[in-house]
Amino acid sequence: MKLPRDLSGGDLVRALKRLGYKQTRQTGSHVRMTISAPRQAHLTVPLTRAIPAGTLAALIKDAAIHLETTVDDILSRIR
Repeated sequence: MKLPRDLSGGDLVRALKRLGYKQTRQTGSHVRMTISAPRQAHLTVPLTRAIPAGTLAALIKDAAIHLETTVDDILSRIR
């Protein structure tokens, strides 16, 4: 599945909340998202208008690893 090119940082934060992540802190223009199950993990999301493709791919890959699922599954849940 292709990465969305117009996904903003706020959109990604909302999508990660639907997946079980919680916003634990914000420093400047970056938000730290934390999930506790199946094990504790953190993602740092930049609050930009459009997240660069490489950054978005890395964040989605990390989320897929922590949730023990595939990248395509995460992308289908985000949209």
